[in-house]
Amino acid sequence: MNKYEIVLYWSEADNAYIAEVPELPGCMADGKTRAEALTAAERVIDEWIETATALGRPIPKSKGKLQYA
Repeated sequence: MNKYEIVLYWSEADNAYIAEVPELPGCMADGKTRAEALTAAERVIDEWIETATALGRPIPKSKGKLQYA
């Protein structure tokens, strides 16, 4: 299970939901529904980590939810 933040939003230009993973540069996915975009994002996160590992690049740690006072 991935613990990275995923930001979901509707894109009129793409006519799809977009799922961005801000902590992993360039990591994003799309889908016709929010559920499809989220499922695709989970898969792309795993692929992003596998690729970074294979290339010897650092993998950012998940920051988790920000806590406010």
